[in-house]
Amino acid sequence: MAKRDFYDILGVNRDASDDEIKKSYRKLAMKYHPDRNPDSKEAEDKFKEAKEAYEILSDGQKRAAYDQYGHAGVDPNMGGGGGGAGPGFGDAFGDIFGEIFGNAAGRGRAGGGRSGVYRGADLRYNLEITLEEAARGTDTRIRIPTMDECGTCDGTGAKPGTKPVTCTTCNGAGQVRMQQGFFSIQQTCPKCHGTGKMVKDPCGTCHGAGRVKSSKTLQVKIPSGIDEGDRIRLAGEGEHGQGGGPAGDLYVQIHIKPHSVFQREGDDLHCEMPIGFATAALGGEIEIPTLEGAAKIKIPSETQSGKVFRLRGKGIKGVRSSAPGDLMCHVVVETPVNLTARQKELLKEFDDINLSDEASHSPRAKSWMDKMKNFFAG
Repeated sequence: MAKRDFYDILGVNRDASDDEIKKSYRKLAMKYHPDRNPDSKEAEDKFKEAKEAYEILSDGQKRAAYDQYGHAGVDPNMGGGGGGAGPGFGDAFGDIFGEIFGNAAGRGRAGGGRSGVYRGADLRYNLEITLEEAARGTDTRIRIPTMDECGTCDGTGAKPGTKPVTCTTCNGAGQVRMQQGFFSIQQTCPKCHGTGKMVKDPCGTCHGAGRVKSSKTLQVKIPSGIDEGDRIRLAGEGEHGQGGGPAGDLYVQIHIKPHSVFQREGDDLHCEMPIGFATAALGGEIEIPTLEGAAKIKIPSETQSGKVFRLRGKGIKGVRSSAPGDLMCHVVVETPVNLTARQKELLKEFDDINLSDEASHSPRAKSWMDKMKNFFAG
């Protein structure tokens, strides 16, 4: 039987982030784990299937090989890069659920068996940029708050000259075992938060936390063509890890400010351009703005309000696009205001001429009036 697509198994898109893949696997593993379904062969098969998919898609190299070659790229029996069901249920359970509940081997921690070593949390920074900056790309500097290791106690949380002592709740293990029915789990110690240590005499600078509030300035390169909602990942610029663990990542979320002229739709730009009644009727040439400067378009005679003129290649070249989009200019016939007596006289004369041969000069209005008459006539 042919293997199912790994992305379909986990229920994620092919461009899913590592966090989305992990979150989806956690749900499936919790649902189909053999300890929760002791007599279900179907659940066991689904657990194995989800585990194999996660092992491939959570590994950058294996995922790249799978994206390019499919199952052949990661199946060792087909000359690929490995994969398969691999370790047993206990390994998969430890790898994922160690991050939620913890376990004796310290899985889910950044340092393997080192007590109290944790990866720092990922952070998000909302950055507003202009449409022009999004189209052309730019470099900018951002200032973000951080939690740095306390320099007074070197991150121990204890007053200089003293040391943390062994936690009396978990006896230094960093975890406590809890029984929930037939399901036995290990949970991070609520007293020491998994460090296995307690601070009796806290540092006066960080008050026992081991970290202090700070801030840092980062340079961010905004690629040309970036769009609303796109994210830029700055590896290692997130929250500092604990106990020597690696830092998390910083995700810069892009938000584009509303523009006074243009509205973006994918790689295309849209704008409204008002034109006078005479220009719409007689035709002419108007100048319109683009991101690269002014451009001219010819307005044919008898142009109706709402007509769209397309300027090819005058839109935005997206980050993943091979060519720029187009600029759509929507013309709107503007009704004149603050008319003088002479203007009103001329317009009245003009209207009388139109009404004398409405079918020739105003065919849409004549057709609509005929439909209305037929409607009310029954």
